[in-house]
Amino acid sequence: METKIVPHTENQTGEALQDVRNAVREHYGQIALEVLNNPNTSCCAPLDGTPASCCGSGDETALSRVIEMYETSDVAELPSEVTGLSLGCGDPITLASLKPGQTVLDLGSGGGIDCFLAAKQVGETGYVIGVDMTPQMLEKARANKARIGVKNVDFRLGEIEHLPAADATVDVIISNCVINLSPDKLQVFREAYRVLKPGGKLAVSDIVTNGPLPQAIKNSLSAWAGCIAGALEAEEYIAAIEAAGFVNVRLTPVYIDHAVMDEAVEQLGLADYVDHSDDELYKAVFSAKVTARKPDY
Repeated sequence: METKIVPHTENQTGEALQDVRNAVREHYGQIALEVLNNPNTSCCAPLDGTPASCCGSGDETALSRVIEMYETSDVAELPSEVTGLSLGCGDPITLASLKPGQTVLDLGSGGGIDCFLAAKQVGETGYVIGVDMTPQMLEKARANKARIGVKNVDFRLGEIEHLPAADATVDVIISNCVINLSPDKLQVFREAYRVLKPGGKLAVSDIVTNGPLPQAIKNSLSAWAGCIAGALEAEEYIAAIEAAGFVNVRLTPVYIDHAVMDEAVEQLGLADYVDHSDDELYKAVFSAKVTARKPDY
């Protein structure tokens, strides 16, 4: 059956799209300012900073949650200033299978955790670019870079729909629970395709759905910032990647723990829109491992 691509930009005005971007920018900017005082702040926390997570339960320490998320042991060597700003939902580093000498670009680099992990794997001959639209996050990331003493990472201000990178200059693009926040995902994948070299790899962790979300959730700016409302259905997500020109697209679901899902729904104020008695709820929204390739030709 043919998959229909339905970008979130459909039937939305430019002003409405900017409202989404502003809400996300404000939300993550506030997290950057608060997270060091509250290590349990996470990607699904509401705008008042109350601990919650779609990626790990709020009663865990930031470090233990991050260590559980990643397969690489390198994460345990990072300082708390870095792990405390880990707002992802997966492990794109292991998924990317990075090699020494590669150039890597991180879509929505946040506090820099994936950039620092990637920098170690690509080595001194490699290079990592982190792109984020939130000035406060960039400030934290650059401070973390100085603290760690990493030389081969560059953090740049920009939107993932308009990447500050030249055509065909990147070997691997990674991203961790960020593309779902964009109101124009097809444009994100087009930009990823543009900056990748022929044969380059896309390796992302992201939130997707199995079945449509209620319109009330999609209309909630709080849920947008919390990484739920912006999630595409899995088939649409794959179709958008393919429409941008990628081949060999693979999506593997990683289901979120029931308690974590309940916590995120409750603290985002979305309880009225979901039926907790239906077990299908817990398979409706999940983290996905996604890989794809830009053709060699």
